[in-house]
Amino acid sequence: MGKQPNIIVFMTDQQNAKTVHVDNPAKTPNIDKFLQQSTHFTDCYTCAPHCCPARATFFTGLYPTQHGVWNNVEVDNTLSRGVYDGVTMFPEVLKTAGYHNVFAGKWHVSAYEGPLDRGFDTVLREYVSNYGRLKPCNRPTFNDWEKLYIKDGKRPMDTAETAKTRTFGQIVREGYPQYHQFGVDENPFGDSDTVDLTCQAIGGYDSDKPLFMYVGTTGPHDPYCVPQEFLDLYHIDDIQLPETFYDDMADKPALYRRTKQQFRLTEAEHKESIRRYLAFVSYEDALFGKVLDSVEKSGMADNTVVMYLSDHGDYVGAHGLWAKGLPCFKEAYNIPAIVRGPMFAQGVQWDGLTSIADFAPTILELAGADVPKEITVGKSLVPALQGDATPVRTESYTQTNGNEIYGIQRAVWDKKWKYVYNSFDFDELYDLEADPQELHNLLPNDNYNSVVRTLCKKMWTFARDTGDNCTCDYIMVALAPYGPGIVLED
Repeated sequence: MGKQPNIIVFMTDQQNAKTVHVDNPAKTPNIDKFLQQSTHFTDCYTCAPHCCPARATFFTGLYPTQHGVWNNVEVDNTLSRGVYDGVTMFPEVLKTAGYHNVFAGKWHVSAYEGPLDRGFDTVLREYVSNYGRLKPCNRPTFNDWEKLYIKDGKRPMDTAETAKTRTFGQIVREGYPQYHQFGVDENPFGDSDTVDLTCQAIGGYDSDKPLFMYVGTTGPHDPYCVPQEFLDLYHIDDIQLPETFYDDMADKPALYRRTKQQFRLTEAEHKESIRRYLAFVSYEDALFGKVLDSVEKSGMADNTVVMYLSDHGDYVGAHGLWAKGLPCFKEAYNIPAIVRGPMFAQGVQWDGLTSIADFAPTILELAGADVPKEITVGKSLVPALQGDATPVRTESYTQTNGNEIYGIQRAVWDKKWKYVYNSFDFDELYDLEADPQELHNLLPNDNYNSVVRTLCKKMWTFARDTGDNCTCDYIMVALAPYGPGIVLED
């Protein structure tokens, strides 16, 4: 590929993939222009509906069973604080290959290692950093509870009286800290600070080494608090609830319905939440535009690959849900994934299945570096970027044990069928061609036994290949309709 290119990754947090489509309601002029210059991987999925496992997969090209990160590494009941011993992150390989690696923004991969421990040479800004201060799986203490529920000598919690005076967009839960679904913030999560420092670093970069820059913003993560300037771009009368909003989920696991009940909001508040979310996407688009402008002004554009993606999605009201979690709907897993490079075709929409795990080997191949042999799930997207239409994969897979409320869940899908194994409740099967909105669970229905068996076989094959120990043969926990032994038929 010749001279090593500069590589810039702009990763948002919790962005619904639909918000970067040209026909979506979000106002994103910079992304719209970027799409015309790029390859858009429209069917790209994350490994888990959670920041930490998704980001660990991005940086390693491995799935949670392989890298060891399952959920938020900083909470007291976490399953793990960081990646397994011996796991390599691609910035370490890039550094060996001669790159200067710069980090800015949100890390959220390990609680006891930071970017400087994993191949980055410079950290411009870290958002919410406890790295190096937390150790594996500390037991929660009473003092931890006091920090959560007592601040400045006060107890800022909702009470029975709060419900009588709750404000617009406030979700009242007695005994819990006050939670507001949305608001106004002129610099949410400090994302503007992250991007300003990024632009300064790009503009002042004068090293002979190729640059790898990771920019991790935290929007459009909930709560949806955005600058007024971007909120003013949207009128509430133009906001529509999703087609699936009224899904009662009677044919889906009870946890899905219980999760929906947490969002005790009126229809007007749900619409306002959508408005704020779209405004947040527009704000992130503006920040991304600043980074693109800095690349152009620096003179680096002719040898720079720029990637725009997110760690996971957001339901944005689909099925009446918000944020992300165990409800295994497309909105939580489908992520933006757009790549621009002067050596690649422009304006390409690539509809084959791809994964967040694919970016580590892609970046390493672009850099001319060796891809670690342990990366077996992630596949390089360089051939696709060069015009090769060969599918990268025929199925997508998920691995999650829950977002702090634990429940083993695995899913497998292709362009036709989607099967979800829920160890905590009954399973799901969707015909994605006839029911792309995932409204009608076809289980239990004996007419689909052969389909479920085929998908279970794929699921267990993937489990075997990635070292997934999510089952054993004891009768009380062997709950899948077909066991791993069906893999041995071949």
